[in-house]
Amino acid sequence: MKFVFLLSIFFPAFVLSKEPHIVLILCDDLGYSDLGCYGGEIQTPNIDALAEMGVRYTQFMNTSRCCPSRAALLSGNYPHDVNMGWMTAADEHRDGYRGELSLAYPTLAEILRGANYATAMSGKWHLTLDRQIEEPPNGSWPTERGFEKFFGCLAGGGSYRRHGRYVDGAEFIPKESLPSGFYYTDAITTRAVKFIEDHDPSQPLFLYLAHYAPHRPLDAPKNRTEIYFDRYEPGYDVLRQERFQRLKTLGLIEQDATLGAMGLSISESLPIGEPLPAWEDLSKTDQGVWIKEMSTYAAMIEIMDDGIGAVVNALENKGMREHTLFIFLSDNGSTFEGGRISTLAANLSNTPYRGYKQLTDLGGVASPLILSGYGIPSVGGLNRERTHIIDLLPTCLSAAGVAYPATFRRKAINPPSGISLLGRSGDKSFENRILYWEHQTSRAVSKGVWRLVSYREDFPWRLYNLFDDPFCYDDISSTHPEVVDELASEWLNWANDGNVLPLEPLRWKERIEKYEEIGAN
Repeated sequence: MKFVFLLSIFFPAFVLSKEPHIVLILCDDLGYSDLGCYGGEIQTPNIDALAEMGVRYTQFMNTSRCCPSRAALLSGNYPHDVNMGWMTAADEHRDGYRGELSLAYPTLAEILRGANYATAMSGKWHLTLDRQIEEPPNGSWPTERGFEKFFGCLAGGGSYRRHGRYVDGAEFIPKESLPSGFYYTDAITTRAVKFIEDHDPSQPLFLYLAHYAPHRPLDAPKNRTEIYFDRYEPGYDVLRQERFQRLKTLGLIEQDATLGAMGLSISESLPIGEPLPAWEDLSKTDQGVWIKEMSTYAAMIEIMDDGIGAVVNALENKGMREHTLFIFLSDNGSTFEGGRISTLAANLSNTPYRGYKQLTDLGGVASPLILSGYGIPSVGGLNRERTHIIDLLPTCLSAAGVAYPATFRRKAINPPSGISLLGRSGDKSFENRILYWEHQTSRAVSKGVWRLVSYREDFPWRLYNLFDDPFCYDDISSTHPEVVDELASEWLNWANDGNVLPLEPLRWKERIEKYEEIGAN
């Protein structure tokens, strides 16, 4: 059943807090144009309703991967500055790559809790070192980093059914106690709704709703998946063009923009650099696999959207909705991690951009961002300023009227790297700022009209003019070597100062093995 939240005619007589409630919604591996309000054919009426009551950002960027984005979101800093330059899979025993969120900087939840906010989280944490997860809390669990209440998984991977290691507060939930119809997305919603129902509206609430969907493994109830097969039968070439046209209609991209060819392969199952095939060149078998994958993916997003509608309705029932700031985003772009078919699916999800999760190309780092509700005067508006996930902690603190602390754990700390998005439309701070990226040696820097990017350490820099080529199709590095040198130098200075270097070129398994051996010695 679809939840489409409606405004009540009568409001209960609740005493509301002076400060706004904040609901921060993060989904996992969602592509730039998957949502209906961002041009997608996926039906997301509840998220779309938030967009209609707020503002959509057209140039919002994440860090390209789960752990770094979560660290940046909750700290307001670049991930390397808070020890999360890579993943929770390994402690590399060097600043920037400890595999766990730094204890030297406060989380958004810790700051707000210190300002009399109730704090609750439902969903995916992924900021505790993997090898610590099976042990008692070690200082890095959500309930030790500012959240009074927590339900979800500490790790990044898992299952949507009954096989994950689910946590309630600081205790693991016995698998046998999970209901037979357990589905992670619904469970995240159910617990979030319970947090709201149990909350006293006279105290401000910070609710962090960290959905696992639509992360792989793709999994949705059969009755929700099969009804979408017809939707994806035309194939990705047709659907990509349709999304591109809707992006124009919605005003998210310029009317005279042109859509380039799909990206090149970087999947291990396809030769790197090989052009991706046209839909008509796929075998009927592969077309069928792709249709099923996209149908399952769409169903997962639509189930998540149902849950967001339930959360908004719960706030409405408590008289809190009008007094709530909603923020919705994704931690990275859609992923090629499932192999050949997933690469082809991600090229649709990330329209109009090229690239994928893990990479610092725009397909990996461009994300929807919606700010809606309390304190957002723009109804159905668009913001075209270049913004970053590090900006969301300052934004939440600005909305709450809370200052960032000068000290934490009795030590002086620097202010966050991000900039509040509230009340600063047209601010030159956005126009002139330089933004940086690094993940698994994939690197990028944006400055003014220029964007410099490299797939990996052993790949050359590519240069794009974002004014002439906003989707980064045409590399002009050979004609502007002086710009390449300037931006590469800027990136290197940032990397030297920000715990980024030395880069680690080893792939996943070898990287973990290397640092586990170092840790053992």
